[in-house]
Amino acid sequence: MTSPAAPPRFPFGDNWWSYLQSVDEDKIAAARQALTDALGPDGWAGRRFLDAGCGSGIHALAARRLGARVTAFDYDPQSVACAEWLKNRFAPGDPLWTNGPGSVLDEKFMDELGTFDVVYSWGVLHHTGRMWDALGHAANRVAPEGRLFVALYNDQGILSRAWRAVKRTYVSGRAGRWAVKAVFVPALALRAVAAGVLKHGGPLGQFRSYRHNRGMSLYHDWIDWLGGYPFEVATPEAVTAFLSARGFRLTKLIPTRSFGCNQFVFERGAA
Repeated sequence: MTSPAAPPRFPFGDNWWSYLQSVDEDKIAAARQALTDALGPDGWAGRRFLDAGCGSGIHALAARRLGARVTAFDYDPQSVACAEWLKNRFAPGDPLWTNGPGSVLDEKFMDELGTFDVVYSWGVLHHTGRMWDALGHAANRVAPEGRLFVALYNDQGILSRAWRAVKRTYVSGRAGRWAVKAVFVPALALRAVAAGVLKHGGPLGQFRSYRHNRGMSLYHDWIDWLGGYPFEVATPEAVTAFLSARGFRLTKLIPTRSFGCNQFVFERGAA
């Protein structure tokens, strides 16, 4: 009997590799600012930081710049290569930052990592196909009195189901990918141009200012939004209830206003 075919997945690492070509000190500073905005600017020296699903590696680099000891991993081999390339470019030979392969769904692998003062997973766990298991495994790696910083797609009911269908179409093959791009990229570009004119006084203003959003790239985020699959969602209430039952206290919630991610900072109780 042949094993069932693996479900289609978005090639996250390919998108990150394209994004890395635009990374500079300004984007690294924005990524660093995003971490300090959520977790505070102090006490980073020697802090144990786990980047679960490191993607490009830019936030692992930002945490290292703040003084943390960084362990980063990703399921996607190309993403691991991206993070290693970024390290070799900006922190060659740094013994306090390691990148490697691993899955947040692999409980044995996760247990062997130990515990951390900060577990960070931004926009990752909802792409595993088993979001609640992934969230539970990530939470288990938080040390007593440590913090968990996660971002998860907001549950918008029928709109989220429609968005899932778009993503499924994108990963269905070349025809589906180009069909989704042909429909949505021009619409997203027109919206960005309008926002640039209204908010920044010029058609390219939104593209230029977006680098201050966690150091990200607007175009590469569009591709992630359109193709990021598997895709799951959760309400803030469901996430809070899930982690409260595991001994965590919500200390910060930054809700999204659209299809995006709700951002959460939880603190684990003392042992």
